[in-house]
Amino acid sequence: MTRRQIALLACSTALAATGLGAAAPSLESRSIHRVTPGGSIQKAVDAAKPGDTIVLSPGTYRESVRITTSRLTLRGAGGLPTVLEPGAGTDTCAKAGNGICVTGTDGHPVEGVTVRSLTLRGFARNGLWASWTDRLKVQQVTAEKNGTWGIAQERSVRSTVRRNIARDNGDAGLFLGNTLDQEQGATDTMGTRVSENRVTGNRIGITVRRLRNLAVERNEASGNCAAVFVVGDESSPRAGAMSVRRNNIHDNNKLCPKTPRLPALQGSGIVLTGAEETVVAHNRVVDNVGTSPLSGGIVLFKSFVGAVSERNEIRDNVVLRNGSADLANRDTAGTGNTFRRNTCGVSEPAGLC
Repeated sequence: MTRRQIALLACSTALAATGLGAAAPSLESRSIHRVTPGGSIQKAVDAAKPGDTIVLSPGTYRESVRITTSRLTLRGAGGLPTVLEPGAGTDTCAKAGNGICVTGTDGHPVEGVTVRSLTLRGFARNGLWASWTDRLKVQQVTAEKNGTWGIAQERSVRSTVRRNIARDNGDAGLFLGNTLDQEQGATDTMGTRVSENRVTGNRIGITVRRLRNLAVERNEASGNCAAVFVVGDESSPRAGAMSVRRNNIHDNNKLCPKTPRLPALQGSGIVLTGAEETVVAHNRVVDNVGTSPLSGGIVLFKSFVGAVSERNEIRDNVVLRNGSADLANRDTAGTGNTFRRNTCGVSEPAGLC
């Protein structure tokens, strides 16, 4: 052995003896909490520490669950369905009519929570509601027959909403917004992704309201009154600066009556209203037919508070057999909107195809 090799060996031995150079010990010990039908999910959540996982055995649980601890995972065991339905809970989540609530505060957002492999059914308001979260992951969740939204969030950043099913909910299957209780400009989501979800039978499949910097990609929407709504207004910063790409949007021909905010909906594929700098590209939008002012394959529409859509790019989409038009620019006051290389048959005004 050379002198250099002997010196290196001695140095390594000294480091090991002092603990220097060794792998750092884990900062959190992770535990798995198991719950079976008849047990309390909330008790397991309350007992869990950051990094822990709560695993629910297959079956039906009649309760609401509130998560305020960061880095928790709540999941079904896989295989047979794990279902949450309304129960007799008295906490704030249950009183609000929600199934699962992931809630932080302005100064202390809940970070790194994962909810997956569950069914959330029949809640008076929302299947899953999130507020003040960072890096929330909602995956392989079925949210069905809830009174307002299937999966919804506000005041949240860097979320992943992926491979979920949202069907037959009273309003949007998936809802993402800036804030519900005050007027303010669009929020930068810092890269939220809504991808590979299936939304069907809802009033609106996916609603993105007053947000910036996110992606809505590779989702399938069918059987809704409207598939995808990107909603902005006159507030600053404006909603937009996002992408809507490679979605499969077809047969959204359910008829929904008007509301105080919107006319009757039917046959809307992708609607941009009061949004800016949004790229709508490589989508398949076919067979969406209705007579609403918002009907059509891809529609630009002035918002209902008068804000125009500006500098949006509609390109490389297949948009066919939609009524009353495949491409419709009904926001005549908007400027800088472009339509390029789309495969379509009928446009308003003529010449966009």
